[in-house]
This record gives sequence, structure tokens and C-alpha cells, in this order.
Amino acid sequence: MTAQQGQTSAARAAAILLERAVGRRPKTAILLGSGLGGLADAIDDPVTVPYRDLPGFPELGVPGHVAAVSIGNIGSVPILLLRGRTHYYEQGRADGMTDAIQALAAMGCETLIVTNAAGSLRPDVPPGGLLLLSDHIGFTGVSPLFGQIGAQRFVDMTDAYDPALRQLFHRTADSLGITLPEGVYFWACGPQFETPAEIRAARTLGADAVGMSTAPEVILGRYAGLRVAGLSIITNMAAGLDARPLAHDQTLAGAEAAAADAQRLLFAVTAAIGNHSGGF
Repeated sequence: MTAQQGQTSAARAAAILLERAVGRRPKTAILLGSGLGGLADAIDDPVTVPYRDLPGFPELGVPGHVAAVSIGNIGSVPILLLRGRTHYYEQGRADGMTDAIQALAAMGCETLIVTNAAGSLRPDVPPGGLLLLSDHIGFTGVSPLFGQIGAQRFVDMTDAYDPALRQLFHRTADSLGITLPEGVYFWACGPQFETPAEIRAARTLGADAVGMSTAPEVILGRYAGLRVAGLSIITNMAAGLDARPLAHDQTLAGAEAAAADAQRLLFAVTAAIGNHSGGF
């Protein structure tokens, strides 16, 4: 698909979403990671649009991800939830969420919050906790911008995880009594979990959490001109740091344990963004 075709698909998808939103124009979108689908049940007056109704949106093949967009309210603030993502390991492509994220920008979203389920590399960030992302390490050697044309593809990734948004997350977490350390996310391609040796290498490189997503969507968000934040829900200790074997069921269970704090934090941040149009 060419860049022009992608923009056309994104514009058509944006028009459908705005029509279904019935006058609501969300400024903040949250991409829900594994095990966080329940957040869609907590928003007010939701409208749900399946991905299959939206040009350019992907088919999904991972348990815990629902292929749909939900638009609703948190109090008086409109919000959009992307209920799942496609992963690099599904088709060997990193650009599966391109049209979806371009559609967010086309419909007027300004902020993208990307969430994920991740393994911790730090003993002080155990399963059931949250980690605010300050940066990432892309260890796959691929980019979702392969094939794009023009100078816009040379995206500056300095402060890709917006500093002002991170400050807002920290202030909000403090007000809610939620512990929120900050750290670096290590993107591995999967679908196999990492080896203990790979985790040791990631720790040496400065990583604090590891997962199989997020970096592509953050790059795409910055490419689309969105402000971006990232939040990891810690579901397990990474390979070699815990005697228990790793499995996707463990990921879903760990995400469920942290979901309540994640929901409180994400909804409070979204409300704060929506109620402070002059900046935060």
C-alpha cells in the first residue's frame, strides 16, 4: 500500500468514526494492551465500531485483544479506545497499525496513550505494578515507516514519550496513591518469549521492561504528529528472573491484577487533558 492509499483509507476511517461518535470529538486515544479490554466497559455512553468496518484497520489474532474502537465519555470528556493491536510477529510487518493511527490524527485526536503488558527486568517493579515509559530500545531492526516517502519519515524520536505528559502522569499517580516508576521499554519481536541471555543483554543496554509491541505505535504516533505517552502493565518477571515458566495466560492474569490501578490512572489523566485545553 502506498502512502497516498494509506492516507485515503485513514481519512475514510476517520469519517466513519466521527459519524458514529454522534458529535463527540475525542482529543485523547488510548491503545489497550493485553488484558486491558475491560476499560471499554467502564466508559460512559459508549459507541463501538468493529475494526472490520474501518478501512485500513487490521485483523487481530492475539487473545485478549478485541478488534474494535469504542468512543465514549469519562464524565464530560470524550475518549477513544483502540481495543487491540496487530503485532509484528503476526505477519512479519511492523506497520499494521499505520492506518488506524493516521485515522486518529485525521479525526482530530491530539494525544495517544499506548499501553502494553510487559515483563519486568527490575526487582523493584514486580508483577501487578505499572511502569511509565520514558524511552524505548528497538531491538528488532525494523520500522513501521519502511516504504514511506518524503522527509516526514525521518521522525525525531528525542522525547518521543512526551515529557509534559509524563509529568502529568506522575502528578496524577501521586494524587491517586499509585506507585509509578519510570523506565525504558525493550521491544523484542516475539512471538517466542526472550531467552535469559537476551534479557541479560537488555539489562546491560539499559532496559527496565520487555515486550512485543508499543515501539511501532509510538513511532507511528509521532509520524502522525500526535503527542505520545506509554504505560506498561507489569505481568511477570522476564526470563531468567523468576523460576516460573512464561506463558500468555500468565500475561493476561498479570494484566488483570494491575487493571484497576491502570484504569484509575488512565481515566484521570484523560480527564485532566480534556479539562485543560490551554495545556498541562
